[in-house]
Amino acid sequence: MPKKTKQPSNEPSQQPEHIDHHSKRFSAFERLALQNAKELGLMLPSKLKGQARREHVRACLLEDHAERIDDQAQGTGEKFAQLYDSRFSFFRGSALLFYRDMAGADADLPKVLLLGDVHPENFGVMPNRDGVPIFSVNDFDEVAYGPFSWDLRRGATGFVVAAGQVAGFSKKKRKKIAKLFIKGYQQGLKRYAKYNTEADDVFRMDNSPPLIVDLFEDCMQTREEWLTSRYTNETGTGFRTSKELTPVSGRVDEFQKLIDQVAKRNQIEPGDLRGSLKVKDVCIRHGQGTASLGLGRYYVLLEGPVEGESDDLIIEFKRARRSAMQGLMGKEEGELRDHAKRIAEGQRTHIPNGDAFYSHVTIEGQSFMSRERAPFRDDIDLDDLDYDQWKTYAKICGHALALAHARSDEAGEIEHDVEPLILKHMQPYKLYRDDIVCHAMESAKRLKHDHLSYRRDYELGCYAALTSQL
Repeated sequence: MPKKTKQPSNEPSQQPEHIDHHSKRFSAFERLALQNAKELGLMLPSKLKGQARREHVRACLLEDHAERIDDQAQGTGEKFAQLYDSRFSFFRGSALLFYRDMAGADADLPKVLLLGDVHPENFGVMPNRDGVPIFSVNDFDEVAYGPFSWDLRRGATGFVVAAGQVAGFSKKKRKKIAKLFIKGYQQGLKRYAKYNTEADDVFRMDNSPPLIVDLFEDCMQTREEWLTSRYTNETGTGFRTSKELTPVSGRVDEFQKLIDQVAKRNQIEPGDLRGSLKVKDVCIRHGQGTASLGLGRYYVLLEGPVEGESDDLIIEFKRARRSAMQGLMGKEEGELRDHAKRIAEGQRTHIPNGDAFYSHVTIEGQSFMSRERAPFRDDIDLDDLDYDQWKTYAKICGHALALAHARSDEAGEIEHDVEPLILKHMQPYKLYRDDIVCHAMESAKRLKHDHLSYRRDYELGCYAALTSQL
């Protein structure tokens, strides 16, 4: 497969002085990653202790939210509050902090298209191109090419943190859950190395494990019920006004052009499941997401196949940013492409025949990704799982991640067979599982201290002054 042409950066050439400070920090970590990939003994942030680590945590969180703060984005204050309230939310909303502790690590390992933010709540049910619900990885905001191990390290840490925070499991049980996540990945990769079925395999209701079948069944509802209970007004002609939704009906023509762009790029024809592709209304969506909370987000209501409101479609446009992993892989990546385009390409690689509306557009000079919302777009409720179900779910997610990685050489930019190379590196398998789980336990322990530092800064007003006028 020929290499895809890299697109030039769309980063602004001039930035305010305080933004330039964050840009310098980004460049410094990029250089550190390059050096650490080539040399030993460099000081990584994971080695910092005490006040030095606290200030590093503060600087990363402020840098990660600089755009939201400068744009006076609604939801930024809520995002900081979410990170304060829950250690798992803090983990989900601080990927930049996590990956800077790994700058340059594993640079010589086989590369795949990484999901980038693997944790128990970034797997779920979504529609494919035919409108059929499938289970898969479901958040592509951080996708980038890099060492396969980075997804495993973050995923295992995510399961350790969530199993402690949400379920309150003991250290022994948390380690067992994380180990089964890695085991599920190894078994999945063995399957795709042997049978080469990754291009066609998909988790559907008819072929999924019972736990995932239950998830499919729990999230099923009629489109009419979904629309009228959450989104549309009494007449069904547009969006309702609520805490979460602010209609901006005067922008219908503007978003009609964007829908037309997406339809042309993705070869979506009017009719059948898509209806007329006519925009009925537009709204601003508030308060959604964890890592992305505070970033711009719009919902567009499209006329469904049948005239009326019972089967209308909702297309989401969400502000895209650079991946938290960018500049940290220990090589010159050259990945300063349009951020939403990167996300859309990631989705197409990880999920062949995926959501027809997954694409990229520009709104007011900023990069936005698009996708369809659906009645059955949902993830598992971790609070409802017992210990055995946690273990089962972790193993299923590991398999689903292996399926996504295996497609890096099918639909992605990798030109060689990745599965044998990864499997060779992971031998002996038990030792590799133990290594990743030990790393996850250390990362979770460091996260606990980082969260305490964040909470102390929050209580002392570090973030209140920045968001008081938002």
